[in-house]
Amino acid sequence: MEEEGTEGTVHLLCLAASSGVPLFCRSSRGGAPARQQLPFSVIGSLNGVHMFGQNLEVQLSSARTEDTTVVWKSFHDSITLIVLSSEEGTSELRLERLLQMVFGAMVLLVGLEELTNINNVERLKKELRACYRLIDSFLGDSELIGDLTQCVDCVVPPEGALFQEALSGIAEAAGTAFASLLVLGRVVTATESWWRLGTPEAVLLPWLVGSLPPQAARDYPVYLPHGSPAVPHRLLTLTLLPGLELCLLCGPRPPLSQLDPQLLDRWWQPTLDPLRACLPLAPRALPADCPLHVDILGLLLLHLELKRCLFTVEPSADKDPPPAQRRCLLRSFYALVTATHFPPEPGQQEEKAEDTAQQAHVPRACYLVAGTEEPGTGWRLVALQVGPRRLLLLLAAQSPCHGLRGLAARTLQALTPLL
Repeated sequence: MEEEGTEGTVHLLCLAASSGVPLFCRSSRGGAPARQQLPFSVIGSLNGVHMFGQNLEVQLSSARTEDTTVVWKSFHDSITLIVLSSEEGTSELRLERLLQMVFGAMVLLVGLEELTNINNVERLKKELRACYRLIDSFLGDSELIGDLTQCVDCVVPPEGALFQEALSGIAEAAGTAFASLLVLGRVVTATESWWRLGTPEAVLLPWLVGSLPPQAARDYPVYLPHGSPAVPHRLLTLTLLPGLELCLLCGPRPPLSQLDPQLLDRWWQPTLDPLRACLPLAPRALPADCPLHVDILGLLLLHLELKRCLFTVEPSADKDPPPAQRRCLLRSFYALVTATHFPPEPGQQEEKAEDTAQQAHVPRACYLVAGTEEPGTGWRLVALQVGPRRLLLLLAAQSPCHGLRGLAARTLQALTPLL
């Protein structure tokens, strides 16, 4: 298995489907934004071959060259997105989900009506500039994984019940049922209505807040791609501590000025020390006292029905590989097992060729060794699915292969109460 996201270039193209006019082009190299743009002739050729197939009732979805993977996707017969990646080990699954997230981000900030009824291309180009920061965060190296898993990145707070009470109180005072507490783009706790938000807004809203520059308060208009793509809502955010933000999804009321410091002090002042304890949870996701085996270097735990996940590469931080490489290994392994081994996730339309005939024979666990080919070396990766939960572990090279499944089963049992 090659590591996804190692040095390479990603180009994202957005075009009006009917005219082929480019609306924007965003690029990244080595996980960082890049100014490199594709020549118009290349853009025209990529769009032309896709349109040619459509005219013949042939759906061109992906292609590979020696060093580049290309994925096309049309939305509402109005917008065509094309992504090209020369990153080593990039999977088609990752690029397909990237395009879904990008279109979701466009709807979130511009609205579906503007994207499906394009009357003025130049005006739409200007409006889409509001999406650039969010879209660029998908192209870069992120500590989050919700863009790939389409599950909400969460952390496990030390005082969950206390935060839930405070959050429910301030949501009621503000006259909304949708409220959440975020730490650097991850959900600490949320109201029941917030958890019921559909895909992709449940992932996009925390990601949007995490991608914005720090501000004490915001009043941000957003559309909900699944729940309200045509009518905007207001996303109110208030910074409780640096990196820790309260989010409220509201209608026309209340005005931001109504959420005065006295209201915040009433509900959050008693929780100040537990709030401070949440800040280290951003990269760690798990409580400090959570028991993990010493061989575990990173983990991804998904609840496929709740659409939530815990993701961390913090365990045994003093060991190799470094965090960025651990994230790449786990992302690549997730894409591999999701595309080739495990049953389709709830709500996913992609199907595997053997799904119909071999539903009784789908695996429940798998592992591989990544890195060097020398015997007894290389990092271990193991995946285990039990019911709605799927656990992926990155383990040190000394972890014996015959014990991987047992270790994963014990870890999943220990983490099950958390998610």
